[in-house]
Amino acid sequence: MCGIVGYIGQNDTKDVLLNGLEKLEYRGYDSAGIAVLNDEGINLFKVKGRIAALRERVDNSVHATMGIGHTRWATHGVPSEDNAHPHRSTSGRFTLVHNGVIENYQEIKKEYLQDVNFVSETDTEVIVQLVEKLFAETGSTIEAFRKAMELLKGSYAIGLIDNEDEDTLYVSKNKSPLLVGLGDGFNVVASDAMATLKVTNQYVEIHDKEIVLVKRNGVELQKLDGTVVERSPYTAHIDASDIEKGTYPHFMLKEIDEQPFVMRRIIKEYQTEDNKLKLDADVRQAMKACDRIYIIAAGTSYHAGLVGKEFIEKLANIPVEVHIASEFSYNMPLLSEKPLFIFISQSGETADSRAVLVRIKELGHSALTITNVPGSTLSREADYTLNLYAGPEIAVASTKAYTAQIAVLAILAVDTAQAKELELDFDPMQELAIVANAMEVLTDQKEAIEELVRENLGTTRNAFFIGRSTDYHVCQEGSLKLKEISYIQAEGFAGGELKHGTIALIEEGTPVIAIATQENVNLSIRGNVQEVAARGANTMVFSMKGLEQDTDAFVIPHVHELLTPLASVVPMQLLAYYAALHRDCDVDKPRNLAKSVTVE
Repeated sequence: MCGIVGYIGQNDTKDVLLNGLEKLEYRGYDSAGIAVLNDEGINLFKVKGRIAALRERVDNSVHATMGIGHTRWATHGVPSEDNAHPHRSTSGRFTLVHNGVIENYQEIKKEYLQDVNFVSETDTEVIVQLVEKLFAETGSTIEAFRKAMELLKGSYAIGLIDNEDEDTLYVSKNKSPLLVGLGDGFNVVASDAMATLKVTNQYVEIHDKEIVLVKRNGVELQKLDGTVVERSPYTAHIDASDIEKGTYPHFMLKEIDEQPFVMRRIIKEYQTEDNKLKLDADVRQAMKACDRIYIIAAGTSYHAGLVGKEFIEKLANIPVEVHIASEFSYNMPLLSEKPLFIFISQSGETADSRAVLVRIKELGHSALTITNVPGSTLSREADYTLNLYAGPEIAVASTKAYTAQIAVLAILAVDTAQAKELELDFDPMQELAIVANAMEVLTDQKEAIEELVRENLGTTRNAFFIGRSTDYHVCQEGSLKLKEISYIQAEGFAGGELKHGTIALIEEGTPVIAIATQENVNLSIRGNVQEVAARGANTMVFSMKGLEQDTDAFVIPHVHELLTPLASVVPMQLLAYYAALHRDCDVDKPRNLAKSVTVE
């Protein structure tokens, strides 16, 4: 959600900024802009729309060695050039980009900026106008910037240029991700390391409420009170080739196909040479010591958490609650005496989850983060981290990160069960290897899935997914995938709930997708299928090998019953992909959505 790129060095900055912004397109945006500073002053270029349009707008004759760029996802004010970043102060001296939400921007306008004529509707313009106001009082850019940061409430990642200072980028953050990248004779700023991997893999973390002075030959980190902070850089272990589509038409299809590889990589990373599970001993002890686990997540990660609850309770005998992060923040339940919190997040930057993490750390509770980005905020601030090893996920609709989350949760549950000396009837790594093979079989059946879409989902307004037990959780994820990229109104329901209201929505031709992989509820879900078919529904049953019937639409290769969500979700992902494709939707960047939700 929104992206920032900054550069200060010896070379022309335009390509660094534009290339970096293109790498952040996956995060979701509706406008974009760059500002570059040279001897003639600030040159500002902004568009409503895509980076391609911004490239056409930029004057290639302008040469500058310092600049900032931004992709905006609208919060305050509609998508427009006026509301696009960067924003300038009234005098034109200061130019600024910002990710996040300033909660007290209206109060700042009333108290400090009553005489300012605002160009935009954004909270961001309030920041740059505030810096100018405070500069008039202090005569110092760093002091004005520092005082402005002290006044802001909310989330922010900020890059500021002073028109009179070609040697410094002023940077600060709070609750919103931002990194400084180190180079030879240059330095960069980015909200995501992927934006600047082509120029550096060395990054310095910025902690909340810190200020960074970024110069050509060095960076200086300070606390808000001016105290200098020393922090060593780290290496971003991301292969730049992983963020390219290659021969694929869309990142989503590439990432669906990568799932067998991800399963095998997880097996490799979490297994010793003598085929034993390899987990941090501190994580194992934390799992054994707790009396209840609280899984905190949002969206797809929440659905993975629901499956993880099944694993942990059935295998490790620990009670688990799964909570939507945004609800937990404002409505915390009664907690047990020895809780352990597990945060699941693909990006590790989910703002709603971080709000919960901050609160439970204040209460003294332990936290484990399961994430795809080891250096992310949730990873740094939790006590423990388990990595997904899924590689960069670019498409907004999560696929390989979801299945990686489920696999790692299964490994965590098995490891805890073994630590508690509980008896298990299966080898988790062997069964995950079987899952990887099944995924390969499923991804090779794209034509069959596309044909089902063509026959059943071509022009429909809505669709329903039904399942029981673990299949119900997969139905929730399947419906989310379909609605978010094809814009078909889709809902996932527990099969037994149909009679309690939902069946009233069934009309002639309504698509109903049923998942049947659990033997103990197989006959029950098939009864539900008959109920909707009798009312005119167009039914498609996705069954597990061994439970299939002649009329089923698709048969999923057999895997261990506990791990069926890893296999059954693959055709759901492909259904969504082809439904979006046949409706000419933007598969990788669906409307109104962002990959990383970094504001509450």
